Amino acid sequence: MTAPAPLAELLQALAPPLEYLAADGFRRAEQTRLPLPALAERVRRARDAGPPGVTQALDELDGILARLAGEPAREREQLLRRAHALLPALRDAVTTWTDYRPSSGPVGPALAALAAPASGVRGVGPKRAADLERFGLKTVEDLLYHLPFRYEDRRALKALRALQPGEEATAVGEVSHVREARGGRRGRPVLEVVLRDADGILLLVWFHQIQYFKRRLTTGLRLVVHGKVEASGARRMIHPEIEVLAPDEDGAQAKIVPVYNKPTEMHPGAMRRIVHAAVAEHADRVPSALPPAVAARQRVVDVGRALRHVHAPPPEANLEGLATTDSLAHRSLIFDELFFLQLGLALRRSAAGEEPGRAFPASRRLVPALRKRLPFRPTAAQERVTTEIAADLARPHPMRRLLQGDVGSGKTLVALFAALAVIEEGAQAALMAPTELLAEQHLETVRPLVEPLGVEAVLLTGAVKGKARRAALAGLAAGRIALAVGTHALIQEGVAFADLGLAVVDEQHRFGVLQRAALQRQAAIDVLVMSATPIPRTLAMTLYGDLAVSTLDELPPGRTPITTELCRESKRDRVYVRVRDEVAAGHQAYIVYPLVEESEKTDLRAATTMVHELAAGPLAGLRLGLVHGRMKADAKDGVMRRFKAREFDVLVSTTVIEVGIDVANATAIVIEHAERFGLAQLHQLRGRVGRGQARSHCFLVAPDWTGADAWHRLSTLERSTDGFHIAEADLALRGPGDFLGTRQAGLPDFRVANLLRDTSLLRAARDEAIAWLAEDPRLERPESATLRTVLRHRWQGRLGLARVG
Repeated sequence: MTAPAPLAELLQALAPPLEYLAADGFRRAEQTRLPLPALAERVRRARDAGPPGVTQALDELDGILARLAGEPAREREQLLRRAHALLPALRDAVTTWTDYRPSSGPVGPALAALAAPASGVRGVGPKRAADLERFGLKTVEDLLYHLPFRYEDRRALKALRALQPGEEATAVGEVSHVREARGGRRGRPVLEVVLRDADGILLLVWFHQIQYFKRRLTTGLRLVVHGKVEASGARRMIHPEIEVLAPDEDGAQAKIVPVYNKPTEMHPGAMRRIVHAAVAEHADRVPSALPPAVAARQRVVDVGRALRHVHAPPPEANLEGLATTDSLAHRSLIFDELFFLQLGLALRRSAAGEEPGRAFPASRRLVPALRKRLPFRPTAAQERVTTEIAADLARPHPMRRLLQGDVGSGKTLVALFAALAVIEEGAQAALMAPTELLAEQHLETVRPLVEPLGVEAVLLTGAVKGKARRAALAGLAAGRIALAVGTHALIQEGVAFADLGLAVVDEQHRFGVLQRAALQRQAAIDVLVMSATPIPRTLAMTLYGDLAVSTLDELPPGRTPITTELCRESKRDRVYVRVRDEVAAGHQAYIVYPLVEESEKTDLRAATTMVHELAAGPLAGLRLGLVHGRMKADAKDGVMRRFKAREFDVLVSTTVIEVGIDVANATAIVIEHAERFGLAQLHQLRGRVGRGQARSHCFLVAPDWTGADAWHRLSTLERSTDGFHIAEADLALRGPGDFLGTRQAGLPDFRVANLLRDTSLLRAARDEAIAWLAEDPRLERPESATLRTVLRHRWQGRLGLARVG
């Protein structure tokens, strides 16, 4: 159905005077004269148009209008208050239009126009275009999807005498005086403009662009102004937003005004004008490509209308729905974005399932031989996941599987079982780690396990040079070496495998989808990606929606638990005492800071400063090392190796140690400014200790002024060592924006969706995408033509969607 026009017209006539009265506390109810016969006629027309769900509200409003003329002042005020209270229900009815208008004909030219530079939009010159591009707004499409982060309600114009200090308000008045003066201790120039209405005044103040506003604002002009009211003698607004009214223009214009994030130097009004120019010129070009049946089931509207409604809401729009992104327009844009995300992931998943691959039967020789040599029994979780992976390997299609498990849950052993099953059939396996040190540690772990079985393992990283590198490359190319352990060097040019069957990618989120895809392009190989960062299901559906997921949710028996203690920085000295005790017992410790260097803008402690203070103060006499992310890779690795070799007692670092160092002798970690980190990242850092037999300790140090909410958040780590519980808590508290502490390469940026807020829409989009592909697996039907073109545009080939086109 379409938006009920008579109801919209009623709201346009009724809302402004009621909002104006409400802003002044209905004190002017007696003096206000509404055009009652005309409004009553509009109510009757709206009722005849039959919008669902508001018949009762319209009946009540009709009764109110009939009584208003003859009631005394007190009753008249109550009637007007009740009429004002009915406005939200009427607005909801107006904005519940749910017809979807799909794009027809070729959409290629429209998509090309959307991909054009933002400089083509009216009002965007070269300097503005450069500012916008630095801000991440490069194309016309970027501007269209740059949605407001909040809305200002300017439908309620306040009388100047009713303005209260501290509030944000909108008012209308006439310029009665303009003067340039000197103000402040430095006597800097200031422009003061006096705004006046029937019974009040407001001072408008500008410290910048004084000559511009002095020329523009002349006596007698009528202005609508919006800003924060301050009390400094007279009530005033500093740098308000202004709108000059035409001589015949009604000052009580009802408006909902969007507010946008913007480059720092840009005025809010300028950003608004640029976005609105893009909307006016291009919103209708954005293709609406959802299948009509999907759009009908999900009750969404076409993208062009949704964009116009979000950027320029009509006065009768439901402000609460806009502010909470619950409006129909927001829902439509969010579902559209998530549908194409899930369609792309489902296509990739189905394409992998159809690609010809190699079936590797369950190992009968190497895996049983390794099991006999193990000094322990694998956990039930390891056995379950091993079975899942073996079933994948046995299929004649490439495996795409995520193995996630907490630090110490035994992922490497599971990966080794998979590698041996592949090697037993004459193929090769590669284990890829994000750092050279972690690759070396993997080799140290797997080589003693596989060499007795007759399997040769080799290290291949950027640090492997000369004769050793040539021998490794030759052995892999000839097929003599069955297992390669390395970094991204494994997927660089010049590295050739005779018969690569399985790639295991450790700490998957450090690589991203693009590097994983590069590894897969070597052949239709099986891929197992591993992560020690437990990922809540909502995120896994998105970040790894093209993968099956296996979870190790059990730790091997006998692991010594890590005790975690949260303390205020005023108690830090006793933490240093505990560190000295650990070192005296022959162990080592980490002290982690959020920054490399201190800044004048922050009082946070930093690693490079504190390593000297610690050495001269509370940790004097101990051997301290320093490592941080700005160091060159060789220098960084060198310090970590020396720490592992026990040349340092304490390693002072930034979060660079979060991945890539395994020191069994380290039994204590102190994390300074713990309030600056997410729970998942703190849990990862905590996992640097507890890797040996000795009892280990984690100390979370937070400032004395840390508030109750932040303290409660951090105490989650005191109560739990379960990475999945912590991950869920972290997602709920912080949202998904920086959950993993790194960007996910290869996924389209989320423009309107929020994975935490929009969980139900994410699931609905996934179900709809899978159902559509079940009917049209390769998007080859005529009705999928627009869908296919838009999907290509959205993903820009970043996941290698082989089945599209």
